[in-house]
Amino acid sequence: MERRQLGTSDLYVSKMGLGCMSLGTNQAHAESIIKAALEAGINYFDTADLYDFGMNEEIVGKSLQPVRDEVVIATKVGNRWNEQKDGWRWDPSKAYIKEAVKDSLRRLRVDYIDLYQLHGGTINDPIDETIEAFEELKEEGLIRYYGISSIRPNVIQTYAEQSNIVSNMMQYSLLDRRPEEWFPLLQEKNISVICRGPLAKGLLTTEGWSKASEKVRQEGYLDYSPEECQELITQLEEKFNDSRTLNEVALQFCLRHEAVAAVIPGASSVEQLKENIRAAESAALSDEEYEILREITKEQKYTAHRP
Repeated sequence: MERRQLGTSDLYVSKMGLGCMSLGTNQAHAESIIKAALEAGINYFDTADLYDFGMNEEIVGKSLQPVRDEVVIATKVGNRWNEQKDGWRWDPSKAYIKEAVKDSLRRLRVDYIDLYQLHGGTINDPIDETIEAFEELKEEGLIRYYGISSIRPNVIQTYAEQSNIVSNMMQYSLLDRRPEEWFPLLQEKNISVICRGPLAKGLLTTEGWSKASEKVRQEGYLDYSPEECQELITQLEEKFNDSRTLNEVALQFCLRHEAVAAVIPGASSVEQLKENIRAAESAALSDEEYEILREITKEQKYTAHRP
């Protein structure tokens, strides 16, 4: 599988990584998915200390231990579980980040984390202190590089201009084109985009609308009404039915933009993973296909948290 450079780092990640949140808590089941990913050439695995109270990191770490030097392991920090484990609070303080990294290293069974990401962020955070924490962790050799996972324009702009982030994870898909407004700035600063949610909660898959959640059926998806969602999916199926699956259309749309280093769809089964691998490995969109997709989808922008 093609590998792409992450920002200005020396990390080269497979253009499709594995978002590990959906792996579940059964070690054997999760390992079967991770093994299938490795066999397909995926070398990039993304988790977070928040997922399953840290158990996801443990599962990922144990599964990847035999191939540690061949993979890029990314995790996230900033969301802090309370003692009852029934909720969490945001804590981007230097003290917490430098403490939390030790727990992630232990759970992942590694000496260093390839990509450590701030799991959110607001413009009211002690941003200088947060950046200082990541820079110190780099100097100490506990992380190789750091990035953010944010959709807030004011946060993105601040980190792009004031820090050494190599990546920003953003929700991006045919149904959510809001990030495109910020791609030029990120490209200018040599910051790669990592796409989460490229299949829009499963709407942009072969099962499409038939498997849509009750909430989506009632409320729609972002600024697409339920009727608009259905109409768009029907349009996509009609235009590409003879040549591509919806998975292919969705993943290739994200991968087409040069700002994007990787897409990281999740997978809760080996079959689901393999379908996404086939989609990611399919032929790139032609100029004509790309323009059709841009024409029939909405060109949105973020309305809140602007600089």
